[in-house]
Amino acid sequence: MTVTFEDALTSYEPVMGLEVHVELGTKTKMFCGCSTELGQDPNTQTCPTCLGMPGALPVVNAVGVESAILIGLALNCEIAQWCRFARKNYFYPDMPKNFQTSQYDEPIAFNGYLDVQLEDGEVFRVEIERAHMEEDTGKSTHVGGATGRIHGASHSLLDYNRAGIPLIEIVTKPITGAGERAPEIAKAYVAELRELIKALGVSEARMEQGQMRCDVNLSLMLPGAPKFGTRSETKNVNSLRSVERAVRSEVSRHAEVLNAGGTIIQETRHFHEDTGTTTSGRVKEEAEDYRYFPEPDLVPVAPSREWVEELRATLPELPRARRNRLREEWGVSEHDMQSILNAGAVELIVATIEEGADTASARKWWMGELARRSNEDGVELGALGITPAQVARVAALVAEGSLNDKLARQVIEGVLDGEGGPDEVVAARGLAVVKDEGALGAAVDEAIAANAGVVEKIRAGKTAAVGALVGAVMKATRGQADAGRAREMILEKLGVEG
Repeated sequence: MTVTFEDALTSYEPVMGLEVHVELGTKTKMFCGCSTELGQDPNTQTCPTCLGMPGALPVVNAVGVESAILIGLALNCEIAQWCRFARKNYFYPDMPKNFQTSQYDEPIAFNGYLDVQLEDGEVFRVEIERAHMEEDTGKSTHVGGATGRIHGASHSLLDYNRAGIPLIEIVTKPITGAGERAPEIAKAYVAELRELIKALGVSEARMEQGQMRCDVNLSLMLPGAPKFGTRSETKNVNSLRSVERAVRSEVSRHAEVLNAGGTIIQETRHFHEDTGTTTSGRVKEEAEDYRYFPEPDLVPVAPSREWVEELRATLPELPRARRNRLREEWGVSEHDMQSILNAGAVELIVATIEEGADTASARKWWMGELARRSNEDGVELGALGITPAQVARVAALVAEGSLNDKLARQVIEGVLDGEGGPDEVVAARGLAVVKDEGALGAAVDEAIAANAGVVEKIRAGKTAAVGALVGAVMKATRGQADAGRAREMILEKLGVEG
């Protein structure tokens, strides 16, 4: 019998550990001079070092070390005065050396934290165990099977272009006390970490391209139990939504196994986007199974305190502090700012303001019409076919009186449908506000003549009834009249003060 997430929490407490791998945006690989440029032909960005040829010696990428220190500082970590690399030994077909150069018990950054804000404004502190340097693996393509996985494939192809690309692995301490909010906390943590990485400029952190991916470790324990349960590790989860779903799925699965008297196997698991569930991968090794030992071909890394402080001085305004500043500048409540954040609209609004729109207009269009279209189309705001510059132009046309809100929505619709920029859509659809006093006056006269009863009410002092005549004018002009000017003209012609 399937156990729901909610039912599982009535008996167990979830414990999470999140391991996030970030591909650094360096020009060359971590231990050799090969290019890291994406999209090149397979196996064209390799050399004896990243292919593991006998006698080839690695050299540490200085920019990779600098990036690691910046990440550690931004995560409130201590920066090691002395650390070194280690060999992590295991059979990995797309790691040609047959070991990964990583860091084990001597990471470059350790003992930090990251505060994350949840959707209701609550702040949850996630403690960081370590952030260490390592290298990525190559890419395996399994051919001939139905699923793209090795099971059922007739053969596999290996591309070593990615082997050796610099990685920073950021590992949390066990996250306890999350309860029913565990999935939300996991998602919020990865989202905040992604924004932090992007703000530092060390990686674009595009999860959909594998530049940032999360391994979700999860176990369940009975309330008050002296130790954690056995964990599973869901590998390479590559979207915020999937991180959240992976936590929920594993909580339910663990509870179902435990309720049936079964035993949780310590293993890696694969997350399936289509079903939101996981399937077994391989039995998960312990650290000693990797036979770590210090890398003999690399000297230790010993960043001076002066260099660390120089790097600390270069840290940009970090995402949470920046959001708090923007919230004050924009004059919005914490609730409204959280809604903007949840919609993924912060940077879009900032960019629209930079293009000349006022704050209120930028917020209004991104959080109103464009958010509605985003929800309807099932795409993120930033993926809609409209730029901040175009939204700013729509706002400018409204501000100068060339468009009203109704017409502006039609212009936005045209831009999203690929009809061109705002000015092109206005011209092609004939959407400009009617400013010709003669044409507007004629529409007003027709509305007055056709609504004698309404005119009588207005002249009797019920000026609220003028709205009906304004509506008639708007209908006659296909919504292109200036409603405010139409109201003024109606009252003038009827000799009534507004």
